[in-house]
Amino acid sequence: MSENAPPLKVMLVEDHPLVRAAIRQALTVPGIEIVGEAWSAESALDLIPGIRPDVMLIDIDLPGMNGVQLVREVAPRLPDTKIVMLTASGKTDDVVAAIRNGASGYLTKDMAGDALVRSVMGIRSGDLPMPRRMAAELVTRLVRPQSRAEPGTNLSDREQQVLRLVADGLTDREVGEALGISPRTVGRHVGNILDKLGVRNRAEAARHYRDQL
Repeated sequence: MSENAPPLKVMLVEDHPLVRAAIRQALTVPGIEIVGEAWSAESALDLIPGIRPDVMLIDIDLPGMNGVQLVREVAPRLPDTKIVMLTASGKTDDVVAAIRNGASGYLTKDMAGDALVRSVMGIRSGDLPMPRRMAAELVTRLVRPQSRAEPGTNLSDREQQVLRLVADGLTDREVGEALGISPRTVGRHVGNILDKLGVRNRAEAARHYRDQL
């Protein structure tokens, strides 16, 4: 990094305080400034207008709205912010979903602290913050021809139930109470629904549902 370059402004979105503290400690180095921390996607959305970070590190498994849904919301609002998933999940499906929705990289929490610093610092020079093996799998998945059904035809019964209630204007908590499942599980179902329908947010999903009636 140039001596005259300002530090990278980094925001953390992680629901576990101890993990968040460990990430913050690892990134407390010259050239990086932690400008914000959030424990949920909803709290992150409240903070970002006043912060406008250069980099966001987001966990996938968040309470309520999950990390991929947060990426979908943030990417259009902050086009200059690099969004990187930092999560325990190394599943290819999660990687693909994150990148397709606007993430610029994908790192796993088992990496060493100095490797995390190098990955974050490399973002400024255009490096891809992602392990080589994961990047190779991602390229294979993204270029593989896919024969997909019409949007919405492959929703599970539970996803159809969740979509109907979302279209009625219920919150994740209200949907969970109606179906006897946790709001966190509802959030996962909503994320799957958005991916399968090929829409960006709950409002578009609800509109799709009503159009099919």
